[in-house]
Amino acid sequence: MKMKDIIKMSEKERDKKLKELRLELVKAKANASKQGTSKVRDIRKIIARILTFNTLEKKEVLNKK
Repeated sequence: MKMKDIIKMSEKERDKKLKELRLELVKAKANASKQGTSKVRDIRKIIARILTFNTLEKKEVLNKK
């Protein structure tokens, strides 16, 4: 998932996607010994992008007040 896709999402959609990704991360970690760690790394990067965007959005809202 790219940043432009995250920007298009609403806050509720981002929260829902974050929950899904965290669940998927747990499953991927359990299967990491079989598949390798590349999937785990990709999921962690997407989670970080969403959290970063949420933080930036909150800072932007606070600066406008």
